[in-house]
Amino acid sequence: MTDSSRRPLAVFDLDNTLADTAHRQRYLERKPRDWDAFFAAAPADPPIPEGIALALESAKECEVVYLTGRPERCRRDTLDWLAAQGLPDGRVHMRRNDDRRPARRTKLETLRRLARDRDVRVVVDDDEMVCEDAERAGFPVVRAQWAAPSAALRTAQEGEGRT
Repeated sequence: MTDSSRRPLAVFDLDNTLADTAHRQRYLERKPRDWDAFFAAAPADPPIPEGIALALESAKECEVVYLTGRPERCRRDTLDWLAAQGLPDGRVHMRRNDDRRPARRTKLETLRRLARDRDVRVVVDDDEMVCEDAERAGFPVVRAQWAAPSAALRTAQEGEGRT
């Protein structure tokens, strides 16, 4: 049962929704993929204006929550990046360092857990499979189509469960 006395949630993805990862895609395009370098470069991600504006607007009526496929070991860099962009404070849900399941599974599990006691007003994500599964589960979705899609990132999210 949801608690209607608390503000609804606006759930935002990070990579290619709020943060532009284009400058670090090269680490995923090589064989073998260089995951350490990919995540080490995340603090230099430029913000995506459309995503930032939507998060700030959502914060007027909702509690903003961040749901990312980034591994837990990236938490400090992620929190610092969010603060540097002036984004609203909010819980950050990350995958365990050893979790290699597809993003659509891990994110849907978290969304369902959040929805047990809170109204989820919107889910904002760039991953089409995450969006489709969230919609099928009854969540309202905004597709973050403001960043250039990356085949390497999609493979990482779905095939390797890495981000």
